[in-house]
Amino acid sequence: MLARNSIAAIIPARYASTRFPGKPLVPIGGKSMIQRVYEQVLQARLPDAVLIAVDDERVRSVCASFGARTAMTSPALPSGTDRCLAAAEAENLSSDIIVNVQGDEPLVNPRHVDLLASALRDRPAASIATIAVPFAPGEDSQRSDVVKLVCDRLGRMLYCSRASIPHDREGAGGVNRLRHVGLYAFRREALRRFVEAGPSPLEQAEGLEQLRALELGMEIVVVRVDHAAPSVDIPADVERIERLLSHEPEKTLR
Repeated sequence: MLARNSIAAIIPARYASTRFPGKPLVPIGGKSMIQRVYEQVLQARLPDAVLIAVDDERVRSVCASFGARTAMTSPALPSGTDRCLAAAEAENLSSDIIVNVQGDEPLVNPRHVDLLASALRDRPAASIATIAVPFAPGEDSQRSDVVKLVCDRLGRMLYCSRASIPHDREGAGGVNRLRHVGLYAFRREALRRFVEAGPSPLEQAEGLEQLRALELGMEIVVVRVDHAAPSVDIPADVERIERLLSHEPEKTLR
C-alpha cells in the first residue's frame, strides 16, 4: 500500500550514455558526479528516501563507497523515467510521490526537489510537476536544444516544444517565454501509467517525453523558479561545473 504524501527522490544513473559513456563516474572537483548529485538531493527536506537507480556494477560500487542506497535496473530501459519506476518497484518503496532527479545534475538545487514534491502534495488534481525558468536577457530562445513551454493561468502546462513558443505574430513583445528544466515529480500511479503507455506520437515528433503525459490527459503543474543550475551533457560541460563550484558555491548549491 502506498503511503499518502510520502516522498522518495530517485536518481537514475545510466553508465552507457551515448554522448558521454561512464558519465555518472566522471570526477568533478574531487568527487564523482553521481556522488555530487546524491549529496545535493540529501539536503532536500521533504524526501523520506533517496535512492540511486543504477544499471552497472561499477556505478553501484562507487555509490556504495559513499553510503548511498541503490537499486539495480536493466540497462535496456529506454529512459530515466522508466528506471525510476523499475527502481521504486524493485525496492518496494511505499512512496506515492516520486521525484526524478537526473543523474547529470551535480549542482541540482535541493529546494527545487522540495518545491516539486510540495506542488503535487498541494495540488491533488495534478499528476506531474516540473520546473521552468524565464529566459535570461540575450539568451537564444530559438535553439532546438532549448525546450520551451507555455502554461495556462493556473500554472498548468499547455504545451512543450523545441520550437519557439508562443509565436509573437505581431512582434508586439511582452511574451512570457519559459525554458523547461528536466526535473519531475510524479504521483506513483501516474508514473506507472506513463511508463506503461509507451512513446506517443507528439513525443516521438518532438523528442520530448513530457508530451506523452499531455497526450494521456495528465495535468502537469509547472513550478517557476528564477535560476536552475546547468547539467552535464557532454565532457566539455565538466569544466563549466567545476568553475561554478570554485567561484559561486553559495549561489549554485543552495
